[in-house]
Amino acid sequence: PSSTSAMAMRAQKMGYALGRLCLLLSLLLQLPGSQAKCYFQAKAPCEYEGKQFSLGESWLSTNCLLCTCLHPIGVGCCETTQHPIDFPDWCEAHYDSQTCQISVVQKANPSLPCVKSME
Repeated sequence: PSSTSAMAMRAQKMGYALGRLCLLLSLLLQLPGSQAKCYFQAKAPCEYEGKQFSLGESWLSTNCLLCTCLHPIGVGCCETTQHPIDFPDWCEAHYDSQTCQISVVQKANPSLPCVKSME
């Protein structure tokens, strides 16, 4: 094949990969009740903590981001935690980096969960 047809095939594959990325990110961003944020690093290597990942493979980073290898165009990562947005002033959100979970607890006694009173 000529170099122009090889370039055209490469461009077509790149367009397909970009289309898949846009679809993936738009689906992740539209999850019901989700306040998750997504990040994209163009040309980022698909390597994490010494392990190499191939196209389409995903991993959970130490800071609770779900990342997907989109080689050769980069790496896409989205938060996995749901951020609470509606709770009383006497409560606060606590983040547990071990479980990647956010819980809403009482400010006065963080060992107790925050529950709305039946007023």
